[in-house]
Amino acid sequence: MTAVDRPLAAARVLRPWQDQTLPVAERVDALLAEMTLEEKVGQLGSRWVGNDSRPADQPDPDPDVTLNVAPMQDVFAASGTIPLEEASRHGLGHLTRVFGSGPVTAAEGAAEVVRLQSLVVERSRLGIPALVHEECLTGFTTYGATVYPAAIAWGATFDPGLVERMATAIGRDMRAVGVHQGLSPVLDVVRDYRWGRVEETMGEDPYLVSMLGAAYVRGLESAGIIATLKHFAGYSAARAARNHGPVPMGRRELMDMILPPFETAIAEGGARSVMNSYSDVDGVPAAADSWLLTDLLREEWGFTGTVVSDYWAVPFLATMHEVAADTDEAGVLALSAGIDVELPDTLGFGPHLVERVRRGELPEALVERAARRLLTQKVQLGLLDQDWTPEGSVSAGATVDLDSPDNRALAREMAERSIVLLDGGTALPLRAEELRRVAVVGPAAAEPRAFMGCYAFPNHVLPRHPGLGLGLEAPSVLDALRTELPDTEIVHAPGCDVRGEDRSGFAAATAAARAADLCVAVVGDLAGLFGQGTSGEGCDAEDLRLPGVQEDLLAELAATGTPVVVVVVSGRPYALGEVHAGAAALVQAFMPGEEGAAAIAGVLSGRVQPGGRLPVQIPRRPGGQPGTYLQPPLGLNSHGISNLDPTPLFPFGYGTSYTSFEVGDLLISDAEVPTDGEFTVSVRVRNTGGRAGEEVVQLYLHDVLAQVTRPVRQLAGFARVRLEAGTSACVRFHVHADRTAFTGRDLRRIVEPGDVEVLVGTSAADLPCRGVVRLTGPLRVVGRDRRLVTPVDVDPVAGKPVTGEPVAGDPVAGEPVAGEPVTGKVAGKQEGRDAGQS
Repeated sequence: MTAVDRPLAAARVLRPWQDQTLPVAERVDALLAEMTLEEKVGQLGSRWVGNDSRPADQPDPDPDVTLNVAPMQDVFAASGTIPLEEASRHGLGHLTRVFGSGPVTAAEGAAEVVRLQSLVVERSRLGIPALVHEECLTGFTTYGATVYPAAIAWGATFDPGLVERMATAIGRDMRAVGVHQGLSPVLDVVRDYRWGRVEETMGEDPYLVSMLGAAYVRGLESAGIIATLKHFAGYSAARAARNHGPVPMGRRELMDMILPPFETAIAEGGARSVMNSYSDVDGVPAAADSWLLTDLLREEWGFTGTVVSDYWAVPFLATMHEVAADTDEAGVLALSAGIDVELPDTLGFGPHLVERVRRGELPEALVERAARRLLTQKVQLGLLDQDWTPEGSVSAGATVDLDSPDNRALAREMAERSIVLLDGGTALPLRAEELRRVAVVGPAAAEPRAFMGCYAFPNHVLPRHPGLGLGLEAPSVLDALRTELPDTEIVHAPGCDVRGEDRSGFAAATAAARAADLCVAVVGDLAGLFGQGTSGEGCDAEDLRLPGVQEDLLAELAATGTPVVVVVVSGRPYALGEVHAGAAALVQAFMPGEEGAAAIAGVLSGRVQPGGRLPVQIPRRPGGQPGTYLQPPLGLNSHGISNLDPTPLFPFGYGTSYTSFEVGDLLISDAEVPTDGEFTVSVRVRNTGGRAGEEVVQLYLHDVLAQVTRPVRQLAGFARVRLEAGTSACVRFHVHADRTAFTGRDLRRIVEPGDVEVLVGTSAADLPCRGVVRLTGPLRVVGRDRRLVTPVDVDPVAGKPVTGEPVAGDPVAGEPVAGEPVTGKVAGKQEGRDAGQS
């Protein structure tokens, strides 16, 4: 019987692992009992067929330019890989990026999935299909698929419900063409704005990242796609913000600032996979850290899914970290620590593992442990069902529209909700009737790729394929303003490039500005990879000045006397102190995706009510990094101690609109609660302006006295509330004492008795409502069963919530709560053209 005939014969006999009436664990046990050691090891590997050669339409490579889509991809490709037929002889765990390696249509990619899966099934004795994984950081990373806003823009929405809907749409598209696992979301909490991958994060606060990350996971998993949490853990805190750099972080900071989003996405989102970080933390690389990958993740948190390696993280243990003598030893270290599947190709998890087991150098239980975890997911996904076929797994591949009207509408909604009006000044919203001519300048004004992150296909892969364009429709701000202002003459001059020192275009740009009634300057980033952009993986910044000569261009535009509306389209926050001083208005758009141009134009015209809030601070000055809002007292401005003032230009959580809001009438249900108790915090939010709008009400806590230093304030809950003009709503936060937990001196997570300051407002700096709750009783040690979420409900009579944050169980609308009211008014938010003055 040939290898091709074996699966056909097997199809006529129902094997125990194919029996859908049996529990998953029994099916996996039966399969493992049938497998040889070689077949178990085979499940731990992967194959990246699309990494074999340079595209035919790619010009000869420039030795000074890399077009890699993964670190050192060219080096590993050049070193040679074995054909899929050989790689899958004993079975295969994963197929890597069938859709994400080159420009293929949905139908072409689906056909390639069928071809590759057929090879995997036919060439192995047991005919076990592979999992197909793809990137999905800004949508399905494939040719022609919708490019949603980058993750930093998700953070600006403060809207978990919207993020969940987006992830569901992404997952449906991926599942329709035979994909099983998505390598997203990124749950790294920003610690240094200079890091290139800030654009891939959801911000600098662990609770915000937790809520949005868990929502993304729920959406992706609801569509049948395994969500992969990355990068576990500490990657975002690399020294000097250098990609893959060492992380000089203690265990306490790691546990309190970096790990909560991962724990929450597992406990509240149901994530089934985790990907390790490239970095080492305090000298221990994540890929070889058994405390992180086994003791904490599995034994303490109870995670039962798979841990997959980031691309080539296993051989990097030898070549980069120098903690293993060679790739084979690196494989042993990674497998022992808790990595189950090696991506994107099998190097460290190769046949040498079989030899080591047989020599008694490696317990077979470690191999079986990893194989069991992956096979469990294959059973759950239906890959081991008797009626599974390669063709059936891509049944919608020929008809699916990966950039459907519904997708684009969702991308537009996400973009509109993410744009942050920093300062409406005297120019916004635009008075179209008074504008005969508008000059649209800046290097991002006519470049739609500026709206897209480094993992969006047009920026991620298409630079390797010149001449193909974007693969989808994505207007520029210049296009969108011509549509938005049809009766206004729009003139354009770029002024300069995003990068470089060329100022030759300044004269034309300033001339256009002088001759116009208004100038809209669109500046910021162009994402790329490994030094080929100003933002993105491997595109770290020395400081936070706008890239190239863009800030100099803005200064010359301001000197013309024409009002200049500055729109910053970027993947990280830049220091805008000097820019703000010369701007008539200031808008921050965090890489808003393919529908970003219309969203920006709508915010400028007033057609769209801006509602984005900052998931990161906007620094005042370009130096003095790193720093975020989560600081103990000496991390803030310390008068008389340091001459450096880290106070931001705009604080975390900040954003204005074309109406105004007040937050007041604070009520706290209890003055004292036990360390295992709960209290309720309620406030009234009022729309005091002349049009409907959305406000994000934010709850912060401050541990007044603790055994270790604690942040002066830390986000503990939020609610995005839409209100018509003149209406109000009651927002109630249900705060369990567990929400005050932190890592104590002995590295146990504790709830300490004592006073906790309660602060409510609309940003980390606008907190007019303040009170105190005393926690009483003994110090409590808490674990995985502690409360990770602050439920919130909004009085449905006075206003409606538009967020997906968890809702407390059936509160009575308008029910009075005990406690003394503390009223306050949000400062610095005024109606109309004065909105946003700081």
